[in-house]
Amino acid sequence: MEYIFNKADAISSLIPSASFGWDEKTDTISDYRSSDGASIPTDSEIASEVTRLQNEYNNKKYQRDRATAYPSIQDQ
Repeated sequence: MEYIFNKADAISSLIPSASFGWDEKTDTISDYRSSDGASIPTDSEIASEVTRLQNEYNNKKYQRDRATAYPSIQDQ
């Protein structure tokens, strides 16, 4: 099963100290807080991070498939 990253994933990746709500109807951030004072990322930064996360995930598909197809050396 493939995972599709979204804007909330990107914001969490860009600013791990942030807590926020996500309004799916309007596709916007609500109740944003960051313990280190970081500001809300721009739409461009969020879009770039979504792309980066998705590419990273997709590029590791072979590793995920292989891990399930073959037992680890400790299991042999």
